Amino acid sequence: MLNQRAQILLKTLVERYITEGHPVGSRSLSKFSGLDLSPATIRNVMADLEEMGFVTSPHTSAGRVPTPRGYRFFVDTLLVVRPLDSVEIHHLEDQLHLDNPSQLINSASQLLSELTRFAGVVVTPKRSGAVFRYIEFMALSEKRILLIIVTPEGDVQNRVLFTDRVYSSTELIEAANFINQNYAGCDLDEIRSRLQGELKQLHHDMTDLMTAAIEVGGEAIRESSDAVVVAGERKLLDVHDLAGNMTSLKKLFDLFERKTALLQLLELSRQAQGVQIFIGGESGVVTLDEFSVVTAPYEVDGIIVGTVGVVGPTRMAYERIIPIVDVTARLLSSALSQH
Repeated sequence: MLNQRAQILLKTLVERYITEGHPVGSRSLSKFSGLDLSPATIRNVMADLEEMGFVTSPHTSAGRVPTPRGYRFFVDTLLVVRPLDSVEIHHLEDQLHLDNPSQLINSASQLLSELTRFAGVVVTPKRSGAVFRYIEFMALSEKRILLIIVTPEGDVQNRVLFTDRVYSSTELIEAANFINQNYAGCDLDEIRSRLQGELKQLHHDMTDLMTAAIEVGGEAIRESSDAVVVAGERKLLDVHDLAGNMTSLKKLFDLFERKTALLQLLELSRQAQGVQIFIGGESGVVTLDEFSVVTAPYEVDGIIVGTVGVVGPTRMAYERIIPIVDVTARLLSSALSQH
């Protein structure tokens, strides 16, 4: 589509704009491109690139800035990715070597934000069903019981049950033991259909408590799956390109709050191999027109279970962000697979 001269000038323009944040003029392109071209020739090439939709001219400047299409061509064709240095990799390895899977997810999102200065996002592992490792009951008051559910991944969910009668500590232990011994590792949806007949082994008054535990436990585990953990979104307030556009930032923060549309976007990268980059409107999420999202799937024992990513302005250092996201996904996969 573009000859070598046009590609070099477009690459130079994108790199200078990412570095400096100002529209790039012919003088800068002549200085940094390494091409021996007259200002008139450079202006002609820029005019052609603008006509093809790769660059645009802000009204207040003679220079030009990349469009989302220009960024896309740059990322797909011209970008040279800069590998992480050993210090950064060791830092990631140290932080992503924890015992609690839920802490690993939070650490990954925080690290992505810390290293990029943008928002780090992680979709928690997708579960095939509502399965638990074990449960516990703890009396809170006469008719309030805390249900503690531990998933096979080690995540802990707590829910309060309101009961019609008072249960003794012995009864709560007996009920938890029965459920753990007979149903641990089973899908809670399947357990419901087995409960009525099998609960005859226990006192009839325990039926309501255990049925409620299975019902609420299943809801708790399903609610905890497919969640999006977001860290460092406030860092976007410090990004010069975004600070003056509070309308776009407000929409983005609303997106972080709701998470549904963001989850849909991040789910797209589960279907592809390696790092995926969504620039501006490519995401299909209107809110992200002025933002880019760099994502990569992560695995547990060779099966893709979630996504990590970074949300930032379209003017981001893609050559640095891409390896950060890629390495984080790989290290998270390794850490989770060891549990």
